[in-house]
Amino acid sequence: MTSLYDATREDIEVLLEDQPAFRITQIWDGLYKQLLEPEKILTLPAALRTQMTEMLPTALNSVTTSISDKGDTVKFLWSLVNGGHPIETVLMHYRDRATVCVSTQAGCAMACGFCATGQAGFSRHLTTGEIVEQVVRAARESAKRKQRLANVVFMGMGEPLANEAAVWGAVERLHADIGLSARNLTISTVGIVPGIRTLADRPLPVNLAVSLHAARDSLRDELVPINKRYPLADLVQACADYLLKKNRRVSFEWAMIDGINDQPQDARELARLCKRLRPAAHVNLIPLNPTPGWPTKGTSPEGVREFARQLEDLGVNVTIRRNRGTDIDAACGQLAAGQPIKLGARRVVTAE
Repeated sequence: MTSLYDATREDIEVLLEDQPAFRITQIWDGLYKQLLEPEKILTLPAALRTQMTEMLPTALNSVTTSISDKGDTVKFLWSLVNGGHPIETVLMHYRDRATVCVSTQAGCAMACGFCATGQAGFSRHLTTGEIVEQVVRAARESAKRKQRLANVVFMGMGEPLANEAAVWGAVERLHADIGLSARNLTISTVGIVPGIRTLADRPLPVNLAVSLHAARDSLRDELVPINKRYPLADLVQACADYLLKKNRRVSFEWAMIDGINDQPQDARELARLCKRLRPAAHVNLIPLNPTPGWPTKGTSPEGVREFARQLEDLGVNVTIRRNRGTDIDAACGQLAAGQPIKLGARRVVTAE
């Protein structure tokens, strides 16, 4: 059975072929403009609301909701009606807006050792509707605080460009039907080069964020195993081509790992890499968050600031990202949805 947010407008027209066209418009506007559950679309007759709920069920069942940062960070744990291990979504409230971090896969096959999702392993791809539903339900939560959901980042569980077709389907739905600007949509990747090239040929200029973490192949092979298939030279060229086609800034995410990728050598290598993409490359430094399967500790706050200073002196645009929701395992790299960590993920990477 098709889920509520997997159904296209055409699907609904077929399911409700006895209904006049204006009813289909009311349904679509209720779902995507007003972000309502079918039973709360009061422009519809009660019988039709009930029929919609029975014919097109939601794909996500709420398991738990965790709250941190005095209510500014909310993590949702969902079970999937159509199977696969649970997923998580993180909603972050700021002064004038809200941002939601959505999952694109149940688990992840990229096996980055310092990421809890990678430690837990891969279950399946999410559908377009399962991705969109995360955004809609987060937007409803944000509306309770009278805040507008302004940004969507595809940075939760999974590798978005390993599920590019479903992710792009979600992008189109968020842009065309919910009305979010492409400039407020960011797709993250650990460096799936064919996916970046496909994204470059897509019509909307979404933001691209690359989880880099190392600027030399020998170290990145250890931290991000997919680098063995798509080494840095290929990755940087794909990013350069994306910039050329889209004229959108590329961000490099850099998890700061004590003694591993926070040395002056690392800063120099990263600066050289960024200069190949100037002026549109930006670095986000992320203090490494603790995960069960990774014994290495994160760089100290002082060390993170010093690394940022070195990058700035080398002409790199850099931001230190504030961690949100660390205490509820909602920060970058911590999403595992309660799945057991594989003991084989516990390994120590040493600097050269």
